Amino acid sequence: MRRKPDARALLFERIRTSPPKFVHVTGVPYAVQLEQCTDPTQLDHVWLTIEAPPFGRLRVVVNTLSRIGRDAGFDPNIRVGTLRTTWEEKPTPGLVEAEGFRYDAIELTHDIEYVSYDRDALAEMLMVKAKAAIRVEVWGDLYARDHLGIHQIHSRRGSDAVPQDVKNRDGALRFYYLEENVAELLLFKFAGQP
Repeated sequence: MRRKPDARALLFERIRTSPPKFVHVTGVPYAVQLEQCTDPTQLDHVWLTIEAPPFGRLRVVVNTLSRIGRDAGFDPNIRVGTLRTTWEEKPTPGLVEAEGFRYDAIELTHDIEYVSYDRDALAEMLMVKAKAAIRVEVWGDLYARDHLGIHQIHSRRGSDAVPQDVKNRDGALRFYYLEENVAELLLFKFAGQP
């Protein structure tokens, strides 16, 4: 009897043979840690592992500073905007290709205050929130290396260090908590992004 192809294996192959896909993923938090790196000047991510059936575990890679900005002499800190809401039902885990996501559409209807965080403070904040969360939603680019993951979880508009303006592909992260059914949508911007 011929075995049905594994969903995870099919996804790996699709990612490797096509341009980057912008996705919306919902998963159950599994683990969170600082990026593993021997050179401290290269540390710039928090890794959040989520379970998203039928694809299994995916690594969500969140920047905690801008190395490109720092190396070019710009402010390396990341500004984080938070939109707090409440939820009625936990979202179902899954992965779908998304049409896009834009911070400016959210900012038209909500007054978002962006707070600057240095690397250590942002890493600590993300780890605390991830450990408290019961669900995680993420928007970003899907990638495949020795693992499956989502990155580019930040505004893709032109910045001081990276002038390329990528519209309608802003990445974001939303945590769902049991306490008072609160959800927090986190929006990430580098120096100079509108």
